[in-house]
Amino acid sequence: MEVIPAIDLLEGRCVRLYQGDYNQSEVFGENPVEVAQRWADEGATRLHLVDLDGAKAGKPENLQAIAAIAAALNIPIEVGGGLRDRDRVAALFDLGVQYAILGTAAVENPELVSTLSHEFPGQIIVGIDARDGKVATRGWLETSALDAIALAQDMAQRGAAAVIYTDINRDGTLQGPNLEALRAIAEATSIPIIASGGMSSVADLLSLLKLERLGVNGVIIGKALYTGDIVLKEALRAIGPGRWQDVPTDLGSSFA
Repeated sequence: MEVIPAIDLLEGRCVRLYQGDYNQSEVFGENPVEVAQRWADEGATRLHLVDLDGAKAGKPENLQAIAAIAAALNIPIEVGGGLRDRDRVAALFDLGVQYAILGTAAVENPELVSTLSHEFPGQIIVGIDARDGKVATRGWLETSALDAIALAQDMAQRGAAAVIYTDINRDGTLQGPNLEALRAIAEATSIPIIASGGMSSVADLLSLLKLERLGVNGVIIGKALYTGDIVLKEALRAIGPGRWQDVPTDLGSSFA
């Protein structure tokens, strides 16, 4: 399972929000390139970047930082936040970004996902950010009536390479992943699912392994890496390539 460190960009700095609340942000780094290099040096095989300003504004706002990270690293980078049209997605790829994450656009302009998935096969990921099973948009500032599972099924048919599923109520809380919601969305779709939101310990990561056979093949870790609750090298040894074991023997039958 791929372990993907997250870097959330707000006004050019690395921050973490609590349940997507822009008014509850905590700065974890003034230099995004240094933070990105740290995760690469510790063994990350991919980075997850979110342009929080862009998500709110509807257009990328942290391109300078994103370009600098892409130039400094030689591992794939996925970027989301404010990607609402073809030209902005193409511009990201021109910077050296490998994957574009569409969230609001997938809800408001689903045909764009079809078009981009055809033009950039394997590079378009849909971010589904859900609050109580309903999809949130525009930097999580609005909640639609659209069901998360229905959206995932539609995006799979439109050619999306993967879905990043974030439970907003868990994000930034260190309360653990929403395994029930992840299972439901993985069982309902045929494309890879990347889990996001609430990871607080290696035990949380190990709990995802029982969903791997359903298509949950990646996990994004944010706040827990910055607080030290999860050490990246330990996470990679636990669930990444060459991991210790598939299911630990001492964590109970719930992990079987």
